[in-house]
Amino acid sequence: MAFLRTVSRCNSLVPRKVSSPSSTGTNGCLLHSRSEQFLRQYGIHAASNHRAQLSSALLAALNHRLTLEGHPSLDGTRRWRSTTVAAPSPVSTGARQRQQQDNNPSTPQRDPLDVSFNDPHAAFKSKTTFELIRAYFVYVLCSSEFLVENNMKIMKLMRAILGDRLFVYLMKQTFYGHFVAGEDRIRIVPTLTRLRSFGVKPILDYSVEEDLSQEEAEKREVEASVSSAGTNLSEDSADSLPQYSVDKTFADRRYKVQSARTYFYLNEATCERNMETFLECLDAVKGATFGTGITAIKLTALGRPQLLLQVSEVIMQARRYMMDLAGSTGNILTHHKTIQDLERYLGNVSDKAEVKQFLEKVTSDKDGILHLFPWTGIINEDCQLSETFRVPDPVTGQMRRLISKIPPKEEEMFRNMIRRLNTIVKTAQDLDVRIMIDAEQTYFQPAISRITLEMMRKYNTEKAIVFNTYQCYLKDTYKEVCTDLEQAKRQNFYFGAKLVRGAYIEQERARAAALGYEDPTNPSFEATTEMYHKTLTECLRRIRILKDANIDPKKIAIMVASHNEDTVRFAIEKMQEIGIHPEDKVICFGQLLGMCDYITFPLGQAGYSAYKYIPYGPVNEVLPYLSRRAQENKGVLQKIKKEKRLLLSEITKRLAKGQLFYKPKGKYVPI
Repeated sequence: MAFLRTVSRCNSLVPRKVSSPSSTGTNGCLLHSRSEQFLRQYGIHAASNHRAQLSSALLAALNHRLTLEGHPSLDGTRRWRSTTVAAPSPVSTGARQRQQQDNNPSTPQRDPLDVSFNDPHAAFKSKTTFELIRAYFVYVLCSSEFLVENNMKIMKLMRAILGDRLFVYLMKQTFYGHFVAGEDRIRIVPTLTRLRSFGVKPILDYSVEEDLSQEEAEKREVEASVSSAGTNLSEDSADSLPQYSVDKTFADRRYKVQSARTYFYLNEATCERNMETFLECLDAVKGATFGTGITAIKLTALGRPQLLLQVSEVIMQARRYMMDLAGSTGNILTHHKTIQDLERYLGNVSDKAEVKQFLEKVTSDKDGILHLFPWTGIINEDCQLSETFRVPDPVTGQMRRLISKIPPKEEEMFRNMIRRLNTIVKTAQDLDVRIMIDAEQTYFQPAISRITLEMMRKYNTEKAIVFNTYQCYLKDTYKEVCTDLEQAKRQNFYFGAKLVRGAYIEQERARAAALGYEDPTNPSFEATTEMYHKTLTECLRRIRILKDANIDPKKIAIMVASHNEDTVRFAIEKMQEIGIHPEDKVICFGQLLGMCDYITFPLGQAGYSAYKYIPYGPVNEVLPYLSRRAQENKGVLQKIKKEKRLLLSEITKRLAKGQLFYKPKGKYVPI
């Protein structure tokens, strides 16, 4: 039966009508194209003359069909080549060389980079003319204050008037079509393929969100952020940190947030479904991008937020504890205190059995203490939180918890969250693709970063598979990145980081003012830019040190995720200044689909590692995402009009040249 299906396949691939058996013109080219399609189906490339890989039965079947139709058979190299001769028009040597370069993956097509990002052709040659007109139309609508502020109401009204089918069609032709790649992992493949042909790789994000009311979101968050054992996170309420407690006023984490997707905990089954979605994203990345893509995930999708709050507070309480020992603030490993220093701090109680046991578990090296707790255990599924996070009192010698006693059910929830994350990262490792763990609010972030770093230590042993995200609008970002780089160096794992400006700044400022703790954010946009550039420069400096020491520079991998062209330009100039090349594959750039194409595509076409953040999902379920994207674009377009100007310029040029039906064809190879 398999053979019969093969013969049937042969029949369908051979052209029915030709002018003559020896034709070397259009029909000959068609024959070659269809036959080559047949060979590619079986992993054999005619252009490479790998016909020997065909089974004799398969070759005989195709030859038989060709003979019946009066075509040359495939039994001889010369006769096969006769079908591949181009039309008899002369081809210049230069054109032939360019064609050979295009077909040779070892010499991929590269364009010079205009660092002013003012070339509309380089920006938009990957788009059809219709897509350019749609983009311009969408940006114009996003400039309307009324439309943006009321976009969800307008979309719901339109759906009620037009009906589901017509509404979905309209969205696909406008907002959805511009900002979203498709409805599922199959339908996004054409978009990913075209991106790749223009030198751009994807970061996949399944962007479905529940359309919850503010009241429902607040109810879910409060219930999921308070332990059944009590309302406070630390054992002693006098020592609790207000930043790491739930507050109903800010329980709807979508408040003043535009660009970040938000998950609200419902139950463990929902977290399991989220895990399965992330696994499907990994499969899609592997299948459609040849392993060069990335999947973005959020830890709040995988478990109860209360657990992240508790672990975050533990980390900050541990820093307080270390501050009493070291006399200064900051991460523990930056103090360079030794076990002997800790023993002296504990004084007369250091000989107690429990204190000795604690000291034996402290992680240290020749440069000092790395961790007070055995963080290695936190990513094991049998970790008991309330028993792990205990420190000796320097006066009494009694072990006291930095976290309240957690009920067995909630301990199980934490182990489930870690199991889900382990499953995702292990799958990424097996598929040889990468994941980026998104940053979230500051009251979750210490736990997210700590867990992510432990995943790096476990899985980033040969390459950077797991990436953490750092938000540069925070005052401590530079210190945090330096500390994590130092930990990666001292514990010998590959460090991956995505640098962003951040998505929660307005919410963070309002929450700090309302709850009475220090504002964690930088005071201005300029200060945030300075933080970004300072942090990036430090990462580049350390990469240069690795290169000079003949150590794999890929031990540090950085994504510059920014829509600010000044920051992208700064990164390129710093790379040149420090001596880091695109071919080193240690620095990449990323922007959202449908935004800043004039930055992403010229970078990819010039040989830089460039990514698009690719949202996908069913139209109706992606409406909350589209709503926020319109909100974000309103702010962006008030500051810059460059993309609209470049779009209009390219549209005008194409219409003047009669290129209304322009078809993008790229032959670039992503680095």
